[in-house]
Amino acid sequence: QVQLVESGGGLVQPGGSLRLSCLVSGRDFSEDTMGWYRRAPDDGRDFVAMISGFGITTYSDRVKGRFTTSRDNSKNTVFLQMNRLNLDDTGVYYCKDVSIGLWGQGIEVTVSS
Repeated sequence: QVQLVESGGGLVQPGGSLRLSCLVSGRDFSEDTMGWYRRAPDDGRDFVAMISGFGITTYSDRVKGRFTTSRDNSKNTVFLQMNRLNLDDTGVYYCKDVSIGLWGQGIEVTVSS
């Protein structure tokens, strides 16, 4: 059974940093495209960042220059480094294996002073 489990969320002050991790189990994900999304007000998912199996990255305009996604295939893990966080970054973040359409359970990020 393939599972995606996010970790690393929590409470951080404005201007601070967090690193989210997404561990993929039950599958060799090294060729998969992996994405990060945030829950939208209508309960949809807004795109944040993506990394292909070749390591090519794309970002939303909102996070470009502040967030970086990377992957360690030897650890079956994809990361989202979030820097210069602001209040608008608060939300539930989801990891997705885009290649197979599987979502993680989500993890809370709260930016507050």
